[in-house]
Amino acid sequence: MVQLSEIWIYPVKSLGGIKLQEAQVTDRGLEHDRRWLLVDENGLFLSQREHPELALFQPEIKEDFLNITHRVQLETIQFPLQHSFSEIETKIDVMVWEDSIQAYEVDSVISDWFSRILGFSARLVYMPEESHRKVEAKYAVTEADINSFSDGYPFLLIGQSSLDDLNSRMKEALPMNRFRPNFVCTGGDAYEEESWKEFTIGELTFFGVKPCGRCVMTTIDQEKGVTSGKDPLRTLAKYRTVGNNVLFGQNLIGSGTGLVTVGDAIAVLISI
Repeated sequence: MVQLSEIWIYPVKSLGGIKLQEAQVTDRGLEHDRRWLLVDENGLFLSQREHPELALFQPEIKEDFLNITHRVQLETIQFPLQHSFSEIETKIDVMVWEDSIQAYEVDSVISDWFSRILGFSARLVYMPEESHRKVEAKYAVTEADINSFSDGYPFLLIGQSSLDDLNSRMKEALPMNRFRPNFVCTGGDAYEEESWKEFTIGELTFFGVKPCGRCVMTTIDQEKGVTSGKDPLRTLAKYRTVGNNVLFGQNLIGSGTGLVTVGDAIAVLISI
């Protein structure tokens, strides 16, 4: 039996993740997943790829607030999960890869907090409901498919068997958080999830649209906020390279909204 074993969200893109027992599926990903973003003075998104220390910021949901704690400085900020922006507040254009997205700065005081700890200019912005960032048309299931601030797709699924297989080839085993999935499943064969074209988690339907090409971010120790070497990319590249991409995990688009819970059965409807 294949079932959902872990659920993760990353409220602020490129910061730490939160492990959940259940989560709401929305039209652009899991609720609260990558709805916030740190950008530089030009509105360009900040990433662990260039700033591994971003991993040291750990989010936590407390009632109706999101707390962010720096795990070394031991400083915490807090802001509401639901934002109310007045009509006089101006949206700013921010860039995630080639996409320009309109967003609001959450609070200049919070931006100053991030800037002080990081040692360079950073602004925290929020994607409002009216900002619709389309999924790349080539991989969209419908014309209405949208995304949050995540790299390209609303969800990422990785099988525990896939990580187990990778770790069997490594000198030192790595945790799943190196790969920042939304969903982890158990019970299937290694890399099987990359063949799933349509499947259900509980009562909800998902579509596997594209195996995930991995980058240098997988080499960053999520606990220490530093690059730990060339693995796992070096090992993955030996047997998981297709074209110019090193593949690990499956990008997903959802159909409908509702609740997913750890332990939900996964039923594959169409595979390749």
